[in-house]
Amino acid sequence: MSTFYVGSEVGQLRKVMVHRPELSLKRLTPSNCKSLLFDDVLRIEQAGKEHDQFQKILAENGAEVYLLSKMLAETLRIPEAKEWILSRQINKYRYGKDLAKEVRAYLNAMDEETLSKHLTGGLTVSELDSSSKSMTLDMMGQTDFIIEPTPNHLFTRDTSCWIYGGVSVNPMAKPARKRETVHLRAIYKFHPMFKDTDFRVYFGDKDHCFDHSTLEGGDILVIGRGTVLIGMSERTTPQGIEQLASSLFKTGQANKIIALQLPKARSSMHLDTVFTQMDIDCFSYYPDIMHSEMACWELTPGTDEKIVFTRVKDGFSHAVARALDVPELRMIPTGGDIFEAQREQWNDANNVLAVRPGVVITYERNIHTIRNMEAAGIKVLTIPGEELGRGRGGARCMSCPMERDAI
Repeated sequence: MSTFYVGSEVGQLRKVMVHRPELSLKRLTPSNCKSLLFDDVLRIEQAGKEHDQFQKILAENGAEVYLLSKMLAETLRIPEAKEWILSRQINKYRYGKDLAKEVRAYLNAMDEETLSKHLTGGLTVSELDSSSKSMTLDMMGQTDFIIEPTPNHLFTRDTSCWIYGGVSVNPMAKPARKRETVHLRAIYKFHPMFKDTDFRVYFGDKDHCFDHSTLEGGDILVIGRGTVLIGMSERTTPQGIEQLASSLFKTGQANKIIALQLPKARSSMHLDTVFTQMDIDCFSYYPDIMHSEMACWELTPGTDEKIVFTRVKDGFSHAVARALDVPELRMIPTGGDIFEAQREQWNDANNVLAVRPGVVITYERNIHTIRNMEAAGIKVLTIPGEELGRGRGGARCMSCPMERDAI
């Protein structure tokens, strides 16, 4: 078995990748934050302090914490990897021939830490200080981006997700996030920690257009015992699920996928914004969305590498209970009255990260939902989220488990 193995959502968390928000958040302004998929601008220093507290709690609870920016810099030290990354982001089709050559030369002159910072945080026209006569450049202002920032790297869960003995490097739905996948593909392909390690890459590690087959890790829950629960949201499509299912079944890494149809809404952007696992039989859920009438399918392996699709008749919670071999699920709702529940769900009350069975990390602000969890016997570890929470992602969104025990 590979060292990198995620056997559940709730087993002891042992290795996790996170991204501390830095330069990319400094680039957010009221005029560009929507196009970069943020609802607001954040206080940078405070967001960093909150993320440091998140890392501290992870480490205190037995997880080795790896920083994406550091791993990217270590990957960039390998000449082949550096060329691989830059060739996929800086080319004549994006910039025009002369400008592409100048941008490549400028980036190649940077040390690896600085290059990692700008690949994730962006590069402006004024920083390039170009002498190029490029028409493309001539049409840009000094604060326009030569390289767009990727502030959504904060949510490491989405770009790649480990499922049992392998990883899916996800084709992202939104243009603002597509370059994130290049960085993760490079890390898994070239970084010394992964290069000679035996693991599978299920999906996404190709240089072609995946068209409608998009996936994001916030929709994918590895609930254990050979089953994966996936939400079909505004960012994860049935086509993407079929591609992933084919690979999981072909490699024998999973024997069942339960697929749920979610509303295409910002408040339920991913499955883990409305439903997360806290213990083997216990889930946090938002009742306004997660109810028995949701359309749900079970996908299982068929003959000749075909997939068998079966519509679930008795509701998703029964399907999940069967997969986990428990009589029924303990479903802990978002707390408070109807108004408080809406606010807390918006502030990621249901987006919790289990560090071991029955112990979860969540934002301290969601007091009503925390009370419900504690009343159900869940131990809740809180982190501040006044700034981080404004990015619309909680503890689960901000973590990419790379090693976790099975149940």
